[in-house]
Amino acid sequence: MGVLVCGVVVLTLICQSHSLDGATNPLHRFKRYQESASSEPNDCTTRTRQPMVLSKSGNFSLDVRMPGVSPTASDTYLCVAVPVPTTRDAYIVDFEPHASMDTAHHMLLYGCRTPVSTTNYWDCGSVKGTCEDEASIMYAWARNAPPTRLPPDVGFKVGGKSRITYFVLQIHYGDVHAFSDHHRDCSGLTLRMTSKPQPFIAGMYLMMSVTTIIPPGNKVTNADVACTYNSYPIYPFAFRTHTHKLGQVVSGYRIRDGKWTLIGRQTPQLPQAFYPATKGINVKYGDTLAARCVFTGEGRTTKTYIGGTSDDEMCNFYMMYYMESRHAAPFQECMEDGSKELFQNIPPEANVPITVPPEMMMHNMMHSAGAPSTPEHQDDMALLQPKREEEEVLDQEYHLEEVTDWPESPLQLGQVSGLALDSDDNLVIFHRGDHQWGVNSFDNSGKYQQQSLGPIQQSTILVVDPVKGSVLKASGRNMFYLPHGITTDKDNNYWVTDVALHQVFKLSSDGRDTPLVVLGEAFEPGSDKEHFCKPTDVAVDPVTGNVYVSDGYCNARILKFSPEGTYLSHWGAGSSDRRRRVQFRIPHSLVFLPDRRELCVADRENGRIQCFVAESGEFVKEIKKQEFGGEVFAISYAPVHGGLIYAVNGESAYGRSAPLKGFVINYSTKEILDDFSPENAQFGMPHDIVVTKDGRVFVGDAATDSVLKFSSDKAEHRSVKKGGIEVQEIEETETIIQTRLKPQQRGEVAVAKVQIPVVTQQKTAELVQEQSQKPQQQEDDKETTLAKQSAQGVSPAVITTLLLIPLVVVISIGVLIRYRKNRMYGDGCEVKLEQTSSGGILGKLRGKAAGGLNLGNFFATHKGYTRQGFDRLSTEGSDQEKDDDNDTDSENEEYSAPPPPAGPSSSS
Repeated sequence: MGVLVCGVVVLTLICQSHSLDGATNPLHRFKRYQESASSEPNDCTTRTRQPMVLSKSGNFSLDVRMPGVSPTASDTYLCVAVPVPTTRDAYIVDFEPHASMDTAHHMLLYGCRTPVSTTNYWDCGSVKGTCEDEASIMYAWARNAPPTRLPPDVGFKVGGKSRITYFVLQIHYGDVHAFSDHHRDCSGLTLRMTSKPQPFIAGMYLMMSVTTIIPPGNKVTNADVACTYNSYPIYPFAFRTHTHKLGQVVSGYRIRDGKWTLIGRQTPQLPQAFYPATKGINVKYGDTLAARCVFTGEGRTTKTYIGGTSDDEMCNFYMMYYMESRHAAPFQECMEDGSKELFQNIPPEANVPITVPPEMMMHNMMHSAGAPSTPEHQDDMALLQPKREEEEVLDQEYHLEEVTDWPESPLQLGQVSGLALDSDDNLVIFHRGDHQWGVNSFDNSGKYQQQSLGPIQQSTILVVDPVKGSVLKASGRNMFYLPHGITTDKDNNYWVTDVALHQVFKLSSDGRDTPLVVLGEAFEPGSDKEHFCKPTDVAVDPVTGNVYVSDGYCNARILKFSPEGTYLSHWGAGSSDRRRRVQFRIPHSLVFLPDRRELCVADRENGRIQCFVAESGEFVKEIKKQEFGGEVFAISYAPVHGGLIYAVNGESAYGRSAPLKGFVINYSTKEILDDFSPENAQFGMPHDIVVTKDGRVFVGDAATDSVLKFSSDKAEHRSVKKGGIEVQEIEETETIIQTRLKPQQRGEVAVAKVQIPVVTQQKTAELVQEQSQKPQQQEDDKETTLAKQSAQGVSPAVITTLLLIPLVVVISIGVLIRYRKNRMYGDGCEVKLEQTSSGGILGKLRGKAAGGLNLGNFFATHKGYTRQGFDRLSTEGSDQEKDDDNDTDSENEEYSAPPPPAGPSSSS
């Protein structure tokens, strides 16, 4: 009877689970996608839309294609979204394109959580874009490029915890004459995936010139890019070049100890596939990555700029790499111009154009257009298998530490509110002298209550030698009441804010105290175009001279002015963001990113950093970390290593405080690379931060009336011989080192001449296998113990247990059946087993890369370009930043939870 009851209960549970509405489940979304696709009255869609294919080994395939479109205008960008068909971690190990350059100019695949649409295709070349949230570019195809094979044990992570639940396919249809017959297009690609965790995660490093100008008629113009690498070791295994019509050859190099090592060199006029990188190369911290594009301006009558239209040019060197999974960064970038001194030593080969044989071009075009490829050709195009070598590696630690003997003589300072750097990298300090911001400084309307004290009589602006700390010059007497923010423009003028005066001033650095520009009305707070209310900081565009003001303690907004002080526009957080983010709560610090044309804001009380397109105020990205503790006081930026943000946090009034520290953050991945604090004390109120060109960091502390200096020291660690060390010892060492800014080197890469799986030492593999069996052995021991106990006597408790066992077993079987059926492909999805040959799918898969980049917004105001052109440019390497693959923020919590109750803000 009990067994019968148990069976009824289990059947009820299974039936109920089948009837549940899975609207929020990715599997349900995938089912809806298949149903909507199959219902499309289109032969093209019916012919190309394939079900997800699952094999016994956990491998499956997914078709992502256009649902039969027919563009009516040239340079049309169309997108379609497809849900990731699994709730668990999955890995893309192959991208197989189905397109022809006769129809499609290029094709990209993005990953995100919230696409613009989930019901049909849409025009994504307009303001709609691809995704409502952050998007990551995962695959690029152009010029009939054939598939590319990834090494075994390497894949791109999606689903699960990867923040990618949708794929968005974007296709640029160039010449509309290809559709003169009104046919419908189903171009796209097949994703080959596996649920098997991959030990190594693939990523992409992009080197790109953003400032190159090609004069008309010039036979040779070089575009040089170079950056110092500043992360964990990467192992390049493929490269791809990209220019438009004028590109002759593109070359990429690693520079170590002055020696240039070729990563890859190719003409961009061939099909733009990924080709095998130089065998055995790795890149580690301190190396320099460099690339050169050679252009010709012959045949042009006007200057050619970097841009996204067919008349513009691009200089891109893509490097596909893999990293250890726990250190994986899916995308990194370099857009710094290389110095003439550095490129004097570039190998001569980089300057020699590559001639494209006509028969080779025709062969590749025919191959990609659908002609069957020969085994010989497949071997030529396949990426050779890398493997790890046993070698001696040196663990190194890099960390910002306080320079305790700076300044050599004490500086006479009041509350330090602002820091800046002049063109000579001298430190500029803005302080409050004998004035202090206290509880009685302002009334409830924001009006300053201590005017009777008069202005600060001391020099409030000090220019200080960054090496010795000596005062070089001083100014700003009898002008300010409560100084706050300061910055310098390209002419070394000072732009400052005074929260008591509610004004912004432009001052000459020659010591004269007569303002050149005054914004706002003295002692009169307001919220219109002519008034501020306790403005906090200023940032200046070094190219246009436009001025940005954060306003501030009363008004949650950013205002934009011309160099002469004419109002241009303003915005608040969320006003230009489709996700309607939480408004600013004291935008406290600003920094202009010259290499990206972005403005970043330290939104103090929201504990976050937000970045915007400077020209339009369009939202780009957000960085919000638990380590900030709910407060971000100030930020600075260094356009090195792909972009580094320096930040300091502060005490929170809402009980979310974290230790007061400085942080070094990777702009692209949002990863905290380092944190730092005073050596023998603690920060009191770190109020502003700046970083010099050579990496020295200064923090102004308003509570201790001081400026602290930090620099990076290199500490050497013992050499570790990998051969013969037990896994436990290696893991222990890694646990210690991985918390530092720079990791230990884990070994170089050799690329094998034959396809051999990536393997580790046999002893290590056996030990890992042994450890993986321990949980099962422990479970077996538990069952043995229970059996022995039951043999010793029958108690009421034992009888009850024995009666419950059938119920548990039956329920478990039902749950297992339900789980196995749905974990990969969901209810109602058509599934068929894939025939596997020797080695399975993984033995013959090919693929491309993942990553994200903000290019479109970067060029939004660059000379010679239109906004529409930049949106198109972004499709070659980006989707307006939206790169959040490796993010650990709590963005969803931010939008689902109400902000803390308003309370009195701490003064600063």
